[in-house]
Formats: sequence, C-alpha cells, structure tokens
Amino acid sequence: MVLLERERFLTELTRLSQKCRWSGSVFITLKKYDGRTKPIPRKGSVEGFEPSHKRLLRATDGKKKISTVVSSQEVSKFQMAYSDLLRANMDGLRRRDKKSRSKKSKAAQ
Repeated sequence: MVLLERERFLTELTRLSQKCRWSGSVFITLKKYDGRTKPIPRKGSVEGFEPSHKRLLRATDGKKKISTVVSSQEVSKFQMAYSDLLRANMDGLRRRDKKSRSKKSKAAQ
C-alpha cells in the first residue's frame, strides 16, 4: 500500500476511477486514525503518545492500493475536493429498471 499526500491521493484516485469506469470497481474506506503504527501493549501504558484526530482513507481496485492520512485541520478542504471528485466520476453508474421495481411491488400485494 502506498501512503500519499492529500493532493496526490486525489489525482491517483481520479486515475483509478477513470480506469475502472466501464469495468471493475473502486472500493474506498474511511476510518479514524490515531497515528499508531504498532499495537498497544497489553500491560502498561504507552509513554509519550498524544492521540490526534486524523482520518485514514484507503482506495483499491483489487490490484492497486493507495491511502492517505488527513489531519483534522484539513478535513473540510479535503471533503470538498473529495466530493467534487466523486461527483465527476459517478457517471458510470447504471440506472435502476423502474418497470421491474413496480412489478415486484404489485406481486408482493
């Protein structure tokens, strides 16, 4: 997995989504990240560790994995850029068939 800075992550995510536009999927995960790279020991406490409020974003198409860490000060800027990217690349989605949905609801009644 490659850890990238914020701007480079967005450009790589754009490339990844355009590559998988017509066939394949891109999986994106978002979770809290406290900055630890090692697990907490069972006994005792970790000295000199200050928790911070960061977010870890990961994206993969099954072959290539990219990730980035966004700090709490940059979350709003990143969220705006990320939402613009998603809006631009959501045109490959398939529409639902409205006829089959109405037939299923009539059959259930």
